[in-house]
Amino acid sequence: MNELNILLTTAITIAFVHTLIGVDHYVPFIALSRANHWTMKRTLLIVLVCGIGHVLASIALGFAGIGLSAGVSFLVDIEDIRGDLATWFLIAFGLVYTVYGLRSAVKNKTHSHITPDGRTILHAHSRTGGEHQHHETKRKRNNAFWGMFIILVLGPCEPLIPILMYPAATHNPLALVFVTALFAACTVATMLLMTFLGVKGIRLLKVDKLERYMHLLAGSAILGCGILLLLLPI
Repeated sequence: MNELNILLTTAITIAFVHTLIGVDHYVPFIALSRANHWTMKRTLLIVLVCGIGHVLASIALGFAGIGLSAGVSFLVDIEDIRGDLATWFLIAFGLVYTVYGLRSAVKNKTHSHITPDGRTILHAHSRTGGEHQHHETKRKRNNAFWGMFIILVLGPCEPLIPILMYPAATHNPLALVFVTALFAACTVATMLLMTFLGVKGIRLLKVDKLERYMHLLAGSAILGCGILLLLLPI
């Protein structure tokens, strides 16, 4: 029983630390939320869906491996491949979004106009408008969601299978379920917490003058996360 308690404590600790140092678990969501003006409710719902997809993919692989009596090293190799794919997908997504942000900044260039009473008004002219612009914005927001969902599903929970699931499986099926569920819940909860704090923090900053560049900054943040994961696998 002591070993099981250790596994449960380890699950909580690893889930929190792994998610905290894995900036790709929350920084892209914070950046996309600000750039696309998502509400907090919408942002956290997106994080929740992506987080569940993230942990379920590794859980499914772990249960399949245990059920088929596959070796740990074999599953670790698969997780490594998934991790490489997720990193490169994140870099590609960040690069594409950066280009989109650059185009958006150029198209929505701010103009100044002087009113008859001498006041200067700043506003942006967009090359698209009306219903077309609304549908275009909705499409790009959906693309942002699906991009992050695919990245998180591809991204492995590296410590889950070798450090938690396989040792828990040596006890009994119930222990395996408890340890896995606790890890999953703590991972998603940490993602939600870090995203919530990040979005709240950005909203406190006076960045109205940078509004034109928000998509560019979001793309750069996502690209930076991908490069960081490539150079320092975490």
